[in-house]
Amino acid sequence: HTALVSGWAGSMALYELAVFDPSDPVLDPMWRQGMFVIPFMTRLGITNSWGGWSISGGTVTNPGIWSYEGVAGAHIVFSGLCFLAAIWHWVYWDLEIFCDERTGKPSLDLPKIFGIHLFLAGVACFGFGAFHVTGLYGPGIWVSDPYGLTGKVQAVNPAWGAEGFDPFVPGGIASHHIAAGTLGILAGLFHLSVRPPQRLYKGLRMGNIETVLSSSIAAVFFAAFVVAGTMWYGSATTPIELFGPTRYQWDQGYFQQEIYRRVSDGLAENLSLSEAWSKIPEKLAFYDYIGNNPA
Repeated sequence: HTALVSGWAGSMALYELAVFDPSDPVLDPMWRQGMFVIPFMTRLGITNSWGGWSISGGTVTNPGIWSYEGVAGAHIVFSGLCFLAAIWHWVYWDLEIFCDERTGKPSLDLPKIFGIHLFLAGVACFGFGAFHVTGLYGPGIWVSDPYGLTGKVQAVNPAWGAEGFDPFVPGGIASHHIAAGTLGILAGLFHLSVRPPQRLYKGLRMGNIETVLSSSIAAVFFAAFVVAGTMWYGSATTPIELFGPTRYQWDQGYFQQEIYRRVSDGLAENLSLSEAWSKIPEKLAFYDYIGNNPA
């Protein structure tokens, strides 16, 4: 399953790179071209291509290993390794290590396996928030202003106050990953060292692989539910430059109001009407174009 997902991601990235036109990031951005995986790569700090172009519209001479093509290739290689591992496990599915030698029945220690996975997931989560997002060991993430005009990849400081719960504050991404990762590490260590009581073990059917696998889908549902909400309503994780405006920004005249405010400020500074309008950024006017209405 992981091989299929990773292989699709890498293949889709290569296809998008083949059809993507990076020449005009203002009037022909990635979201306008229908790109799907390029925005996700850019959000995590990938901005350069081995083709010599940058997502900002400029040119680069040394894009490094982690370019768009490098990420796509890494996913395809990882997909192949996972597929080989899957073949091995298909062939050697009945190893003695999986069986109780007294009864001959499968005897996987599922609570301990859960603890291992939770611990490793916590380490990855903590590492992403503490190193990648903060720029301590990594590029940071794509951060922009409320109107999607000044976006770029930059380091983000964790927001530990109430503002960290604002979905439009990038600092919440760092702090929440650090906090969730810490909790996951502690919970993983707990499940590795503490055995469940027999009544709880049997009541929740912890020894049944189907129960364990099916109940884990709840965590996937929760993550998908959160992502669907942030995608639909907009948040710091879905910058306008990468994913485009939401329909609510259009319905509420979000960009139009900002344009009128800037024009009014210009008129208040004794500019002529044409001069005030000429100072409106092309990108801001483009967001308010009827053809970009998501509805």
